[in-house]
Amino acid sequence: MNNEFEYDPDWDLEDEFDEDLAEFDDFDDELGNIAMRTAVMQKNDMIALLCIKTASAGAAICRVDPREDRPAVQIYEDASAAVEWFTKSLRTSKLNGWNVIYDGLPLQG
Repeated sequence: MNNEFEYDPDWDLEDEFDEDLAEFDDFDDELGNIAMRTAVMQKNDMIALLCIKTASAGAAICRVDPREDRPAVQIYEDASAAVEWFTKSLRTSKLNGWNVIYDGLPLQG
């Protein structure tokens, strides 16, 4: 790296995770009123993501953990159960030393 602003990762997120995240992305507007939330967490030199998409017909949660090979996606029929799991997971992450550096609408751009 010649410049502190240049970044050349050893992996290609677009190719590697496209299949794994397809189920999360396919959870779309056909299901009714969609709400989304993304939490970005930091611990030491690691960054993790916890995302939730809820609709009137269910919900989907995606977790990207740097210690795992692939993202994990869980589909729920009950959106309130997914919100409860998301909240507990975020709370547990904080107890385990993760700092929430962003919590809100998905980041784009």
